[in-house]
Order: sequence, then C-alpha cells, then structure tokens
Amino acid sequence: MTAAIWKLASIGVIVAGLIAGCVFYYIISPLKKEVKKKQLEEVVSLLINFVIFIWIGKIVINFPVFVSDPLAILAYPSNSKAFYIAVLFLIVNIFYKIKKKNFNYYQWFVAFVPIFLFSIFIYEFIQGAFLDNNLGFVNLGFYAILLILFIFLHGKHKQETLGLSFMMVWSLGQLLLAFILPFVSLFGYLMAPWFLLLMFLLFLVQFIYYQKRKVS
Repeated sequence: MTAAIWKLASIGVIVAGLIAGCVFYYIISPLKKEVKKKQLEEVVSLLINFVIFIWIGKIVINFPVFVSDPLAILAYPSNSKAFYIAVLFLIVNIFYKIKKKNFNYYQWFVAFVPIFLFSIFIYEFIQGAFLDNNLGFVNLGFYAILLILFIFLHGKHKQETLGLSFMMVWSLGQLLLAFILPFVSLFGYLMAPWFLLLMFLLFLVQFIYYQKRKVS
C-alpha cells in the first residue's frame, strides 16, 4: 500500500469512526431528538474546526516552507506537533464560544465523550482487523472495556460527571500504556506522556470545578 493510499485509508477510517460514534450516541442518549440534534451539530462543528486547526498547526510548524511555496505544504503530513497545536486552538475556541456565544459546554461534552470513545474503538478495530496494526488490538481491548463500562453506567449517574470521569480514565489509561507499549496514538497521531498527563490534569480540574459548582 503506497503512502498516499494509506493516508486516504486512514482518513476514511477516521470519518467512518466519527459517523459511527454519532450514531452510537444518538441511539443511547435518552434526550429529546431536538436536543440530540443540536448537540451533534455542535460536535460536528467543533470537529470541523479541529481539522482546520490541524492544518494551521501544520503551517505553523512548516512556516518557512509555507512562505516560500504555500502549495508545497499540502504534501507535508500532519504530525503530533500539529495535533498538539490543534488541541490548544480547540480549547481556546471552546473558551471563546463559552464567553461570547453562550455555549453550553457541558451539554456538548455529554455528547462528545461517547462519540469520542466509540469512534476510537471503531478506528482501532479497523486498524487491527484490516490494516495489520497489531498494537491496535491492545488499544482495542482498552476501549472495549471503557465502552462496556460506559454503557453499563450510562443513565445511572449524572452524565457530566460520568463523561469527565471517563475522560480522566482514558487519559490516565493511555498514559500507563505509554510506558508499556512502544507508543500510543490517537487516530494515528502519536501522543507523548507529557501530553497525556496534561489531558488528565485538565479533565481533573474540570471535574473538581464541576463538583464545586454543583454544591454551590
């Protein structure tokens, strides 16, 4: 398989996973159709922004090349650095929407978490079953356990608390796997331990803030 075909196949797998994740959330969510539709629109909108941010990250990393030959940047693959920059821009984007557009972050987050988990599960399944990625089976087992627990606990706990708890477990679990496996990745992007630790701390702070806000 050539590099170009491999890249297109990876993109197709990611898109398929995200579509499956949206369907999964739509099926399991007990909310009204109108609410679910609005949530999915917000998730898709921010995912599109995230893709744009990855391209911006790629331009930032390869800025001298972009200045000398803008079209050449199309041939450069996105890497982990571009992914980290995109995550930073996405966080800023979310804060902006919260402050300026009355964005209901927690309502969005409730939809995002199951979509995120199921999408990666599908991605790792296809990687392991059809694209000969043996490490994918390790991650597949991890995400299978997360999904089974999520489905079991869904509806039994407040969804915001459940979502934040699972994202903490996800980031901590991936951090532990980073010291066991040769590498860990998210949709093909390698994730460094420091990044996973930052994600864990970010979700932990959100969890503590949300619990305090509930009490007050």
